[in-house]
Amino acid sequence: MSNFQSLIQSNKPVLIDFYAEWCGPCKMMSPILQETKATLGDSVSILKIDVDKNQALASQYQVRGVPTLMIFKDGKQLWRQSGVVQTNDLVKLLKQYV
Repeated sequence: MSNFQSLIQSNKPVLIDFYAEWCGPCKMMSPILQETKATLGDSVSILKIDVDKNQALASQYQVRGVPTLMIFKDGKQLWRQSGVVQTNDLVKLLKQYV
C-alpha cells in the first residue's frame, strides 16, 4: 500500500473498499463492485483494501467498521459510507465525479 497516496491522486474517481476476509457484508460487496466496474469501465478505479493486512492505512482513515467505502479524486476524499451499497447507488454516485 506504499503507492496508496499516488493512487488516490488520480483525476478519475477512485472507489476504495476497506474490507475483511471474515466479514459477511464485505463478501456481498464483491459482486456489487464487479458490476459497478463493468458498468463504468475505465472511467473509475476500484481498489479493495484488507483492513487486517493494512492496519496502519485503516487507522489513518479511521475505519471502524467494514465494509467502509470511500471515493477519492485528485487526492481529496469526496464521499464515505460504511455498510453495503447497491450497484445502482454506487454507479449514480460515481457518475457525479467522472
